[in-house]
Amino acid sequence: MNMSENREIAISIRDLVMVFEDRKVLDRVNLDIYKGETFVIMGGSGSGKSTLLRIMAGCLRPTSGKFYFGNKDMSSVSNLEMDEIKKRFGMSFQSSALLDFLTVKDNVSLPLKEHTNLNQEMLSLIAKKKLEVVGLKGFENFMPSTLSGGMKKRVGLARAIAMDPEIVFYDEPTAGLDPVVCAVVDRLILDLTKKLKLTSIVVTHNMESVFRIADRIAMLYKGNLLQVGTPDEIKNSSNAIIQQFINGNIEGPIQVN
Repeated sequence: MNMSENREIAISIRDLVMVFEDRKVLDRVNLDIYKGETFVIMGGSGSGKSTLLRIMAGCLRPTSGKFYFGNKDMSSVSNLEMDEIKKRFGMSFQSSALLDFLTVKDNVSLPLKEHTNLNQEMLSLIAKKKLEVVGLKGFENFMPSTLSGGMKKRVGLARAIAMDPEIVFYDEPTAGLDPVVCAVVDRLILDLTKKLKLTSIVVTHNMESVFRIADRIAMLYKGNLLQVGTPDEIKNSSNAIIQQFINGNIEGPIQVN
């Protein structure tokens, strides 16, 4: 019996199409993501992976098709209801997206300040706890400009979990980091997923990260979903595009201009 039959689905996508100015960025994508897993979406530039992430995070509406969060059809909810549902999501951006004029603590508490009526004392307390979770105890009053790239990523992760989300979306979480710091951030993503019982959805083209953190992997190519599988299934895929991509070969069906 397939183990997936017993797993609860966090996000379900059916026949999803996204068109920008007559260009089809996503073409009839079908996908189920299970609660509690680390799901990685990989693909080259222009494959549609960031667009798919933004649709799942509620930042974009698809041109057609369905997107379900639990039993809720997200493609038909009102903007007001969408805003409420998005409070159950966390987002970690490629650039960390920290505000330089705010302290680390105030950056982390931004979602709470925007979406709750908590007083400053509670905001500070929660921010402090979230920073401890990502290994930045004692850095509450530092300014982002004084932090290393890896530490900024951690602050971004602390902010992503500030509202105790059910799902965290990661957009290229290890971009611009050296291999050692990259491995540290990957370990942190896995730890947060397990400790906080999150569903983590990660967009990346860093192959080391893909195979280090993924429970399952989806490969997008020119808006089409080529395959979804475990790391072993993807490594052993018979698809020539997937093999070329994961091995970084110049020769193959992917043409580089």
